Amino acid sequence: MRLLHDALPTDHLTIRPWPDPVIDMVGHDPRSSYVETYWLGVLGPSTTWFLRRVAASLETQPAGFELPIAATAGSLGLAGTGRNSPFARTVMRCCQFGLARLEGTGELAVRRKLPPLNRRQLARLPEALQEQHRLWVEAEVRTPSGERLERRARRLALSLLELGENLEETERQLLRWKFSPALARHAALWAWNRHRKALDAADAADPLLSPDAA
Repeated sequence: MRLLHDALPTDHLTIRPWPDPVIDMVGHDPRSSYVETYWLGVLGPSTTWFLRRVAASLETQPAGFELPIAATAGSLGLAGTGRNSPFARTVMRCCQFGLARLEGTGELAVRRKLPPLNRRQLARLPEALQEQHRLWVEAEVRTPSGERLERRARRLALSLLELGENLEETERQLLRWKFSPALARHAALWAWNRHRKALDAADAADPLLSPDAA
């Protein structure tokens, strides 16, 4: 841990993706409900938000990017930029849990997906949350793999549309995430129809948009 601490820079980090065929397939996006519900209690809020921020940046810069430490620490509410700062401890916590690794001074490889919690990590959660996780796993096991894949594609497509992407870009992003062309198209169309219905319902319910409001 001391070597890891000494390798951390104080001005910027070069972030690279950490590809893992298995974890990238079965893992969970840092912005997913699984991570927010279960990993949050293990990692803590600062580390979880850091991973979310990195995941969002890797979507637009998949080869990697330069992360300014002072600006990032400030935006996450982590004061200081030194090797003993809260931001440095956040990065080291990612490494402790195997979610990131330093590859030379100033270069950090970060997982794009987080694995399911293991038994030791689950034991750190409140009993009610452990039971909720057990029920979630049982439901996942009962769901056929093809259905799980389609459900994940639909959720991702809907999230992209809600973030402002159009139908074509949503489909292209699903293809970049290695969904099959047929599934990418089907999921994007399903999400687009649901997104448009939600917008139409919101417009109809807004009195400021009605003709009598003028």
